[in-house]
Amino acid sequence: MATHTPVQAVPHASHDHAHSHEHGVECCAHHELRLERWIIVYMIGGTLVFVGWAAQAMGLVEKDIAQIPTFLGALLLGAGLFYSAAKELLRGTWSSSTLAAIAILAALATGMYTTAGALAFILLVADQALRRTAWGARRAIEQLVQLTPDVARLVTPQGEREAPLSEVQVGMTVRVRAGENLPVDGVVISGRSMINQASLTGEAAPVEVQEGSPAYAGTTNLTGNLDLRVTQIGADTTIGKVAALIHAAESQRTPRQLLIEQVARYFVPVALVVAGLVWYVTKDVETAISVLVVVCPSALLLSSPTAMMAAFAAAARLGIMIKQTSYLDAAANVDTIIFDKTGTLTTGRFAVSRLAPAPGVQGADLLQAAATAEQHSNHPLAKSIMQTASEARVAPQPTGHAEEVHGQGVRCKTDKGELFAGRPSWLRKLNPRAEAEIAAVEEKIEGMTGVHVMLGDQYLGAVGLEDKLRYNAKGVIEKVRELGARSIMLFTGDRFAVAKRVGVSVGVDRLEAECLPEEKHDLVRTIVSKGGRVLMVGDGINDGPSLAAADVGVAMGLSGSDIATNSAGVALMNDDLSRVPFLIMLARRTRAIIAQNIAASIIIALIGLVTAATGTLGLTFAVFYHFVGDVFVIGNSFRLIRFGEDFAATASDQFAAQRDNQGAAVARRAASASIPRAQTA
Repeated sequence: MATHTPVQAVPHASHDHAHSHEHGVECCAHHELRLERWIIVYMIGGTLVFVGWAAQAMGLVEKDIAQIPTFLGALLLGAGLFYSAAKELLRGTWSSSTLAAIAILAALATGMYTTAGALAFILLVADQALRRTAWGARRAIEQLVQLTPDVARLVTPQGEREAPLSEVQVGMTVRVRAGENLPVDGVVISGRSMINQASLTGEAAPVEVQEGSPAYAGTTNLTGNLDLRVTQIGADTTIGKVAALIHAAESQRTPRQLLIEQVARYFVPVALVVAGLVWYVTKDVETAISVLVVVCPSALLLSSPTAMMAAFAAAARLGIMIKQTSYLDAAANVDTIIFDKTGTLTTGRFAVSRLAPAPGVQGADLLQAAATAEQHSNHPLAKSIMQTASEARVAPQPTGHAEEVHGQGVRCKTDKGELFAGRPSWLRKLNPRAEAEIAAVEEKIEGMTGVHVMLGDQYLGAVGLEDKLRYNAKGVIEKVRELGARSIMLFTGDRFAVAKRVGVSVGVDRLEAECLPEEKHDLVRTIVSKGGRVLMVGDGINDGPSLAAADVGVAMGLSGSDIATNSAGVALMNDDLSRVPFLIMLARRTRAIIAQNIAASIIIALIGLVTAATGTLGLTFAVFYHFVGDVFVIGNSFRLIRFGEDFAATASDQFAAQRDNQGAAVARRAASASIPRAQTA
């Protein structure tokens, strides 16, 4: 985690990053050790100042002698501030530490050693109290990292043994017993269990895993023993990347933050001029020092980073991984929302609903040809066809060279000739004479996604598949419209009839069907070039260029390995579409919090300037007033952590109710009519 260096008097004077162990999970031990060392220095300095002051007050020694320990104590207490101020000046910047250091040096230069020591001591003590509050808030944010165990149970040919995570490597086998948290990302190679993934996805309902299922570090194994083949460890795990994204939120700077820093740079020369004028008019050094103390821009500098870090934490709790603060900033301003269809508005789980063979072709032969062509493909449509063929006990034939034609389909060599399966437009180009047959078959599978099959020059027909709408797709469209989206679009590579059925069901404003990936990309770029502020939601498989071209790209249902490499700026760890309007609401709430922070920090600084310059605010009160803005900004920002706290539970309840209603509807249809899963038209 990012922690403030203990030698600074103002929380945002500069930053230091804590050390981490071998696998990148941040630890706080080094921070604590540094803090303990500086506390000893503070105690020695404070003791020297107190002894000098007491000796002088009680008349035990002469004033000049009593001021020696006071002077040394003030130097010790101010050493950290002087160091931070020197770093700022070497970087060509100046802010809070510089002003505080100048105030202490001014007191020392005028012989006010006790005042200088007291000022440094109070600044440091109050700063440590403030930093403890902020540090505790960060630890609360990053509790999810602590869900990852420090040891793993390795399974080796010699038996089972516990080992520290530093010994675990990709490819090893790790055993996780019921009730334990997973130490690594992996694939289940043995066992079956229920896993609670709420720490990553925000979903309270556990998921079932079995052989071949992915499992993630930091999640909880609930019911059975599992053996995992390790795929990611430490910082490369999903939960490690979540932590990295939250850490990055504090250091990344949006255009707004850069503007804030530019404004803050003018505070120091203004404060110095005002302090100089006050000293010139009043001849009162304490009043001038008070001005320097209260007009520190630390609260202004903290306005954006603290809010962004809290927003990232709120998003991560619901399984929303935001790669950069700029994407969260952009999400607050979007006016055009583009949805992919398959795997986004729909579940992406296709089922074969109809076989539409061409005249003279048997349905079984069509299914076998489709399975033969698709057996080497990982496309969701191919998997559904293969599953149906397996259930129908139709075995695919062996093939020679197989090739996937980008955005069109697949082709392969068979004993009977070259076999093609894919888009009807592709087959029309390959065999224009099949136009009439293709048109006739398309009428039979109207509203379905069709995989058309051709052997050599013989058109065999099409396999019609259907994909179900997500239960909350229509509600999500309505919600983003309520949030001010002026245009909601549906882009898909599917046929127009299929896309129209989905588009009408959910109520989009514009529909683009039969789009190749590069055509989707060009459409998004065109909208952006015309001034549209675009948020695009896709499944992250073939929408990469389009997601990257949008102002905010949101990829749904990504595995942990995709978070850092996917083209999208935002990754959803689950398939819940309701996270999209939540992201927009969070972005706008964050923007409002930052605006409140900026306004409050400026007002507090101006009030402090006026009261200190007029002598109303004494030096002691000025030191404590110095932290009022910081306290407000940190407290106001961390309200965002609780934003959407009840969202996951509400969404889970809605999903359960909708699932039950859908299940009841299916049961009623099944009772009224026995319809086979795949019909032959």
